Amino acid sequence: MKAPITASLIAALMLSGPVLAQSNTAPVAGGELIGVQTSAEVLLATGYRASKLLGATVVNTKGDKVGKVEDFLVSPKEKVTVAILDVGGFLGIGAHRVAIAADRLEVAPKGEKVVLPGATKDALKALPEFKWAR
Repeated sequence: MKAPITASLIAALMLSGPVLAQSNTAPVAGGELIGVQTSAEVLLATGYRASKLLGATVVNTKGDKVGKVEDFLVSPKEKVTVAILDVGGFLGIGAHRVAIAADRLEVAPKGEKVVLPGATKDALKALPEFKWAR
């Protein structure tokens, strides 16, 4: 009589093993649970990839092309603070490179272009040329 109960118990434990292994508990590191931040996922889902913005056309509110996004500068506090724009030139040759506060830029809804309200090519060319520190 003991053998069938033992065999049934072993079979039940073997069948429940994979189910117990599929726990939804987050991995433990140093005795604390590591959770997933869903707010970060939402923020990332609504943001723009830097790789798509680099090289993007910069237009003013009238739709006139005023430059191209060349690069971004990130502060030590991990914030994008400055956008580097190329104004004029052809294929990067002869372009006047300027630095603009990143918060002045607006990304178009689909991320295909960047809007710099009130900008003109002449106004941007009048700004001091940006040069990388050596």
